[in-house]
Amino acid sequence: MYKDMKKEFFGAKKETTNNIMEITAIIKGLEQLKYECEVEIYSDSAYVVNAFNLGWIYNWIKNSWKTSGGEQVKNKELWQELYSLTKKHKVKFFKVKGHSDNEWNNRCDELARNAIKQLNQT
Repeated sequence: MYKDMKKEFFGAKKETTNNIMEITAIIKGLEQLKYECEVEIYSDSAYVVNAFNLGWIYNWIKNSWKTSGGEQVKNKELWQELYSLTKKHKVKFFKVKGHSDNEWNNRCDELARNAIKQLNQT
């Protein structure tokens, strides 16, 4: 959303995880931006929000994409792509409670459910 403009898009994928789709959704949103922007990302995914707000992603990068436990970071390629996109913009992440009274989070859930229905009909 920007001023009075709003653009919605959605998608689904078989054989995936919610974490992959949460990261992918933000990537796809950032890819829509045509020039450097100040962006506020609201997500109910603590995994994504905490990766940036708690600095996990910076530690993963510093540790060659390994977790504090020494394991490979899951979805590394997606994280790398998302990190690259966040460097092109001034991005702030905000955690919202899922399945609550947040109008836009509820709309995103609705779009995701519709995408899954469409995928399952093919």
